[in-house]
This record gives sequence, structure tokens and C-alpha cells, in this order.
Amino acid sequence: MLLASVVTYFAINVVSTRVQEESLVLTKQHVWYSEDGAQAAVLVLNTGGRDVVIQKFAIRGQSVDWTNVFYATTNDTVSADLECDTAIAAGAYTVGTVDLTIKNAQDSLILKSGYSMILFINSPDSITINDVGLTVSITLNTAQAMYYAETNVQAYTA
Repeated sequence: MLLASVVTYFAINVVSTRVQEESLVLTKQHVWYSEDGAQAAVLVLNTGGRDVVIQKFAIRGQSVDWTNVFYATTNDTVSADLECDTAIAAGAYTVGTVDLTIKNAQDSLILKSGYSMILFINSPDSITINDVGLTVSITLNTAQAMYYAETNVQAYTA
């Protein structure tokens, strides 16, 4: 009886310490509207113990076309807020003191455990001048979960 209890405890301990959960945090979310169009930005932190595949984005429930998504990953701490950049393009980019390389997404994105990803979404569907001041949702889907954040649409003038 004692041996069975010890073996069971050991098995539960091994399994529970090896299970790594997916955990993402969405922060610094923004949606801007300007004369040049709309743009959204969000910082995604992977605080879980496993790498994550980001499969889909939606702004106000409307799926975002991958060709409108620009991203950069880093393992540095991004403390500065994100700013509207309607001319965002692939290449070198700086947020605060963190130097990044922006890439244009083509398909699902991989975010390593312990890393951060900055996302810029150009021309999110259904964002118009009439939405300035209203709250909209930003949704990120992975294979195992859906992550949700809300923000107010801000007017932006260059």
C-alpha cells in the first residue's frame, strides 16, 4: 500500500511539473484612426512555458488579412508605449530603447516562450472616423485559446 502511494505521488509530481501551459498577455493595445486610414497595435507577451502559434487576429470581430500584419519579436523588455505609424514597413524599427526588425506576416506566427511580439495591423476592417472614442475589441487566436483585449479608438494626426 505504501509503495503504491509513493509511486502514484511520484507519477503525479512528474506529470504536473512537466506540463507547460500556454499563457499570453496582451498589453499596450491601441487602435488609431487618421486621414491616412486606421491602424492597430498590440504588444503580446508569452509568459507561459511553451512556444505558441498565433493563428488569427480580429479587430471588432473582423478577421485581419495577414498581409496587413507587421510584427517583430524580442526577448528584451519593451517598456515604451506603442505609437501610430501608418507608414510601417519591413525593416529596422525602434520602440523606446529596443531595436527591432519589422517583418510582414504571411501566415501564422510563432512566439517563443519568454519572448514578446509587437504587432501592427494596417487598415483593420470596419474602423471609420465615426468610431473615434468608441471601444473596440482585439482578439488573438491560438490553437488552444482566444485572448481578448479592448481599447478606445483614438484620433491620430501627424
